[in-house]
Amino acid sequence: MSFFFKGSRKHSIWMLMAIGISLTVILSIRVSASSANTAKQTQPIPNTVVIDKVFVDKSERRMQLLSGDTVIKSYRIALGDSPVGHKQQEGDQRTPIGTYVLDYKNENSIAHRSIHISYPNAADKAHAKSLGVSPGGDIMIHGQMNGFGHLAWFNQQRDWTDGCIAVTDDEMDEIMDAVKIGTPIEIVE
Repeated sequence: MSFFFKGSRKHSIWMLMAIGISLTVILSIRVSASSANTAKQTQPIPNTVVIDKVFVDKSERRMQLLSGDTVIKSYRIALGDSPVGHKQQEGDQRTPIGTYVLDYKNENSIAHRSIHISYPNAADKAHAKSLGVSPGGDIMIHGQMNGFGHLAWFNQQRDWTDGCIAVTDDEMDEIMDAVKIGTPIEIVE
């Protein structure tokens, strides 16, 4: 690293300038992406709209809120680190496939708010028992991990949960307001 030694001052200046320009470019891209996401935001879901189903397509990383057959809102989601296939057991990093119910809301979650999915059902429990394993549980739709909401622009580009369905914090706020307890959720591959 001779550019930091006395006598190579002009190399040090060039290196610092290159680092500064690189940081400026990275921050500019991040601000541009954030601005683009803000510009893409649509109107909030009116209180008069009844969300009667949540539909999740794991392969498309897409969650939709439906009223009848009409898609009211669609979200880009992140899943578990091993998203392909149905959840078999605790710790497999998979999101279950099937029809469940959103059965309670959690305002004191380790992530920014959450809604619990009623996994495991009776069939999931029986299957896990036949394998001699625990089916797992605590599958949620949730926002970003507490304190990391500002990283949603990055986190939502990859699968990072333990089997849950993740959205941004702002999206989770909207979902919590629009979706009522008892709403069915269908999750497909």
